[in-house]
Amino acid sequence: MVLLHVAAVLAVVLVAAKAGREAARRLRQPEVIGEITMGLLAGPVALAVLGEETFAAVLPEAVLGDLKLVGQAGLILFLVGLAHHMRRGTRRLPGRAVGWVTVGSLALPLLCGALLALWVTTQEGAAVRGTAPLPAFILMVAVSLSVSAVPVMARILDARRMQGSAVGALTLSSAIVIDAVGWLLLTLAICLSTSSANGLLHSLLALAVAGACGLALRAVLATDWARRLCVRAPRPAAVALGGTAISVAVAVEHVGMTAILGAAVVGLSIPAGRCSPWDRAVESVTRAGAAVVPAFFVVTGVTVFSGTLAATPWGLLTVTVLLGIVGKAVGGYLGARLGGQSHHDAQQVSVLMNTRGLTELIMLQAGLQSGILTPPLVLAMVVMALVTTAMTGPLLARTERLGARTSVPVGPARGAPRAAARHGS
Repeated sequence: MVLLHVAAVLAVVLVAAKAGREAARRLRQPEVIGEITMGLLAGPVALAVLGEETFAAVLPEAVLGDLKLVGQAGLILFLVGLAHHMRRGTRRLPGRAVGWVTVGSLALPLLCGALLALWVTTQEGAAVRGTAPLPAFILMVAVSLSVSAVPVMARILDARRMQGSAVGALTLSSAIVIDAVGWLLLTLAICLSTSSANGLLHSLLALAVAGACGLALRAVLATDWARRLCVRAPRPAAVALGGTAISVAVAVEHVGMTAILGAAVVGLSIPAGRCSPWDRAVESVTRAGAAVVPAFFVVTGVTVFSGTLAATPWGLLTVTVLLGIVGKAVGGYLGARLGGQSHHDAQQVSVLMNTRGLTELIMLQAGLQSGILTPPLVLAMVVMALVTTAMTGPLLARTERLGARTSVPVGPARGAPRAAARHGS
């Protein structure tokens, strides 16, 4: 009966996610925005409409726990594809311009994140600040404001046919590098959150376990027999890859680190290249994860945001959104200009680098699980991620219109001879 209950709730969640994607498409927004928004709001809205008793009967603790496992499994599988995409993308970096855009889009957002952490420490109470050590808290908040969503950015570029343009290649390559650095800083923040020597040893042990699993998996997948197996039986290879990712993620979480790190290690360990047979298996794993990852959003909305909406100060929301926009927009623009890009291209870079989406939620989940971030602060950053990502499409369209308007050639002045106008003098 519990399994049937979980299946029924999951079916409702997937239907709601599809409705969210359709609404986002009609609003000319990335589909993931509608999916995330619908998932996060589903729990709090249902709780407000049904009441606590009816809501508890519809979604009891046992069913919510199983739904959480499904959502975490989907998140792990989806993250495998994201990490693998990052590894493939780092081989095609254009060069000097990427370096400047990466520095600008990473350094200034990190500074804005540090300012936000200090503002929370001095202006907000313990309910928002939490009890994490100050270095870990500052680094975690800074990292959360610095990431960019590679999958959402790739979808936006594909929808606007910019994936082959210079701006598209520049922003996507920079975002890949920024997210790779972000994962390293996230791991460092989690290690710093352990104030005791035993906690630090557990974190180092978890990193060692994750690294050993990644090296072992890479060695196995690179063998000839593994490649032949993947070519001859792609579906069993995808199942085995997904099972390995979940196993490694659970093992890393068991020894004291977030499961997200284990999933990222698996994705980075898969052989990449134009002729890699594992790309098809990774694509299947990613699709499977994306199919059930809406359950992760619903569980997050129920467990984190149901009692947090009223407890989150409006001042915190405002400051978080403003610093998030300023860090990425200004940093991306300055980096692009220093990298030799035109004013118009730099504007597009700054708009695209402001995209966050699912990558932001994954890192916030890691910060919440490790006890560094509190639910009110996570809610403020989720709002920031949704606002900045929703801004990307309209602002990008505006920059395109302005660029087309300024590039229109000026005709002959009024009163000029017709012959001169005909000959283009």
